[in-house]
Amino acid sequence: MHFALFVIRVGFGVMFMIHGWPKITGGVDTWTWLGGNMSVIGLSFAPAFWGFMAAMAEFVGGLLLVLGVLTRPVAAMMLFTMLIATLMHVQAGDAINTVLHPLKGLVVFAGFLFSGAGKYSVDNMLAR
Repeated sequence: MHFALFVIRVGFGVMFMIHGWPKITGGVDTWTWLGGNMSVIGLSFAPAFWGFMAAMAEFVGGLLLVLGVLTRPVAAMMLFTMLIATLMHVQAGDAINTVLHPLKGLVVFAGFLFSGAGKYSVDNMLAR
């Protein structure tokens, strides 16, 4: 079971680093666009801040997930980011395949929120 958590954690972490890098490097215009999606839950202030936080959750969160550092807090941040992305795609009326991408992430991050990083992680080494 622990090796399975390791494989999923590293795989998803790398994928989210790749997915988040263009958002980190996109600058204020990208962050503002991305953060504008917070309007799906009624937040329309500081879109650049929210966008930057989402980009950081994806890229830095992915890196921390790979290492297994602060896995539960990272999973919570990434789960929230995927919730907003899922709601945004649903509200836009996007095709189910488009909606499923962030929804899959949401489910995986919910799992990490409950399970933690597993045996093969920095979190586990620090807990000893």
